[in-house]
Amino acid sequence: MPTLFETIQKPTLLLNEQTARANIARMAARAREKGVAFRPHFKTHQSAEIGEWFRAEGVTAITVSSLDMAEYFAAHGWTDITLAFPVNLRQAAAMNSLAGRIQLGLLVESVEAIETLSRVLTNPVQLWIKVDSGARRTGISWKDTSLAGQIISHTLKYPIFHVQGLLTHAGHTYTATSPSQVVARFYESTARLDSLRRSLESEFTLPLRVSVGDTPGCSLATTFSPADEIRPGNFVFYDAEQYLMNICSWENIAVALACPVVALHPSRQEAVIYGGAIHLSRDFYEQDSQRIFGLVSLPLEPGPGTKPGWSAPLPGARVDRLSQEHGVVVLPQTAFERLHLGDLLCILPAHSCLTAQCMGGYLTLEGHTIGMMG
Repeated sequence: MPTLFETIQKPTLLLNEQTARANIARMAARAREKGVAFRPHFKTHQSAEIGEWFRAEGVTAITVSSLDMAEYFAAHGWTDITLAFPVNLRQAAAMNSLAGRIQLGLLVESVEAIETLSRVLTNPVQLWIKVDSGARRTGISWKDTSLAGQIISHTLKYPIFHVQGLLTHAGHTYTATSPSQVVARFYESTARLDSLRRSLESEFTLPLRVSVGDTPGCSLATTFSPADEIRPGNFVFYDAEQYLMNICSWENIAVALACPVVALHPSRQEAVIYGGAIHLSRDFYEQDSQRIFGLVSLPLEPGPGTKPGWSAPLPGARVDRLSQEHGVVVLPQTAFERLHLGDLLCILPAHSCLTAQCMGGYLTLEGHTIGMMG
């Protein structure tokens, strides 16, 4: 009977279920120990089956990044969902329909959004003010107490809106240069939201919550206070970026893209793999002026009492560049000399969220196929 690796013919996203479950259990335990609500972001895995692994750890509320994703998970029994993306007013009618079936949280950052939603929605929704705490992607400035106050004032005019509080994603932790800087940026971000919250609570007679949600900060912070809720997502799989940032160990990485070797170039010590941008995405991590699209591991066949898996990343090896179907892998000489055409390399993706999105499903190390939302 062929082994798992012998059955692989083309790029295949392998999933170590045991590792993913351990990552979920560890983050859930951190939230419990530190007394915050745990609302994990499901945009990383996008799978109803993997979602059940979170239920096993007591998770009842989740975060998603699109209305389609919210509807997918609602259809699989999730009834408390925050759509952590600025509200798309063109989908207001569909949001209203979903809000009639579940408890739906929406993000706003303007009075205009409030007024438009008020004319379309008939079902109650939870509203969060999206705040920019330093990432500079979207959201109102944490310093703009005036705009935040205007949003709340307009929200309070409409009974269908239930103001929850302030929400941010401290995405600038991903550009930190050290674990200590990750933690410093996480603490700065939560402190900024708390400052805005205290200002607003002094003006309005309603309690406000603070929701934060980046994997680096949530993985390393020793306290989550003054946040009330955390929403990390990438931690379920982690990836090469998180490993190279010293956020996790390589053993915490739960996914690897198994790629056939299709060409060898000894003069350059480069191998070409069947695994390109349409499989890994074009996301990369930059280190020492080098772009790293993925780290390189070797497949490990099962032994007595052990399951198949992959090795630690090969020192000095990396996915150096990508085109649509091709990946070019740079290898040290000793590793290169052991390769043959048709061998497999296991690529630890720079960003597991985007690789999962590209691949659309998983093959567990036990040989079980897991689907994603289509």
